[in-house]
Amino acid sequence: MTQTTLAEAAPARAQQPAQQLAQQPAQAPVQKSAPSVDMARIRYGAGLIVAAFVLLGVVFGIAVSQFSTASDVTAVVGAVTTVVGTIIGAFFGVQAGASGKEAAEAGRV
Repeated sequence: MTQTTLAEAAPARAQQPAQQLAQQPAQAPVQKSAPSVDMARIRYGAGLIVAAFVLLGVVFGIAVSQFSTASDVTAVVGAVTTVVGTIIGAFFGVQAGASGKEAAEAGRV
């Protein structure tokens, strides 16, 4: 190749990417929630469930050792299970609402 053909080829190559960009349709950026946020929710949820089962096991063990009738054990374990179940249900309800809100906001864009 000579100097003239090199000089003529350089502007043609520089124009090719600009023409390709002009031919491609513009795409709106899509917002995705960070995977670390989703993983943190899963970790906290799993930890909460494990802690609840451990707590219920401890309460059941103490109730069986302290009370002699099944109705007393049932009353103690039932009271604790109600509170723990309510708290866990509220936690997962808030998490489901937050992820639904993120999905709705991502759909609006």
